[in-house]
Amino acid sequence: MAVDVIAKLREGAAVSGRVWMLASDGRVVTYAELLADTGRVANALAALGVRRGDRVLVQVEKCEEVLTLYLACLRIGAVFLPVNPGYTVAETAHFLSDAEPALAILEPGRQAFVAGAVSLGEVVARAAAAPSEFADADVGPEGLAAILYTSGTTGRSKGVMLCRENLASNAEALVGVWRFTEADVLLHALPVFHTHGLFVATNCVLYAGASMIFQRGFAAGAVLAALPQASVFMGVPTFYARLLAEPALTAEAVAGVRVFISGSAPLSPSTHAEWAARTGHVILERYGMTETNMITSNPYEGERRAGTVGMPLPGVEVRIEGETGVIEVRGPNVFQGYWRMPEQTAREFRDGWFVTGDLGAFDAEGYLRILGRAKDLVITGGLNVYPAEVEAALDGLPGVKASAVIGVPHADFGEAVVACVVGAVEPEAVRAALRDRLAGFKIPKRVVVVEDLPRNAMGKVQKAELRRVYAELFSGVGE
Repeated sequence: MAVDVIAKLREGAAVSGRVWMLASDGRVVTYAELLADTGRVANALAALGVRRGDRVLVQVEKCEEVLTLYLACLRIGAVFLPVNPGYTVAETAHFLSDAEPALAILEPGRQAFVAGAVSLGEVVARAAAAPSEFADADVGPEGLAAILYTSGTTGRSKGVMLCRENLASNAEALVGVWRFTEADVLLHALPVFHTHGLFVATNCVLYAGASMIFQRGFAAGAVLAALPQASVFMGVPTFYARLLAEPALTAEAVAGVRVFISGSAPLSPSTHAEWAARTGHVILERYGMTETNMITSNPYEGERRAGTVGMPLPGVEVRIEGETGVIEVRGPNVFQGYWRMPEQTAREFRDGWFVTGDLGAFDAEGYLRILGRAKDLVITGGLNVYPAEVEAALDGLPGVKASAVIGVPHADFGEAVVACVVGAVEPEAVRAALRDRLAGFKIPKRVVVVEDLPRNAMGKVQKAELRRVYAELFSGVGE
């Protein structure tokens, strides 16, 4: 079993002067101060009625206190439930009714809609007057640590139950694979309601005894200004695309960074190549899901292969039936199930393996390539088209900034391949340029030029929305 998160916090606090965070207001917070702060917050939450096993829903804008709340909940043995602050009151109502939290911590403008809700400011004020000593709950590795709700783009949003061992084992594996040490400084610009910013970034720092520079949001200029003080940066592909648009991004500007890591959405080969050319750094891409934490990673030492997500992490098993198929995962990183959905949970597992719903294939050297979601596979005229392959070809064309490939109903072919492209391009010129790169059946029957692609908070393209918008594109048209 991996060392528990709170045990790691105490281990860091025992080292005199070890720095946990450079806060957004310039404050320097040590591990010892963090331990004391989490004790005060745990006492404040307990005074508000939170007990072991209770859910604590937190829907606030990104701030340093969210990480303190997360760790305080673990000390109580409560279940941390972060919610995207961009969700509306109506959307949040589902999480409240489904999870039945003992306490909801909301922005002041939302409190009136939820009985018994408190503001983050009220919790902070209570904590300031509370003692720092707190007796940690005796929770084993299988104890529930967090519930993260899936985005719900294809139906009811599901609560993913993550236990303490899920978090601890993944953090220990990542620290080893990515060579984290106490000398590292992570620049944290990710959201903290999602696995990437909350668990991958935060727990890697904690488990290495490292430090972080905390930014309350992503702004390319602010990131570039802070990178000289950082050794590690984690981002989503959108971050890297926006940084590439900054003239100040040079090899000299990032000389002190030892590794750039990308995840949460596919990184285009063109962005991968342009980043290497501009900075001299090869982005390390990895793969994970809310349900599994991180699954694979490109190597820290060795080739970081564009268009792939590397090999399985230590202790994690990945299997695919046939050369190309649905990715299945087994290991201590895999979640306990969906909250109050035992039948749905049972459907998602096969012989103890979690069925991810992602299509993939291993190359000859064992690198995993993600080919898209199984539900996104396009079957046109009886032939399979993997959107990721077509998108890679599109993204390599001059003028194409981003692309998304979907299948829409077609009278003759069952489904037609459609490409939604962002950039200054001519649709027919795009189709013509693909003829030397792709088999004829893979070439989009229609290229639609759009201003932007619909994305979720982590930059992942929402293909269900695109399929809805273009569902009637070939209605009555035999082409």
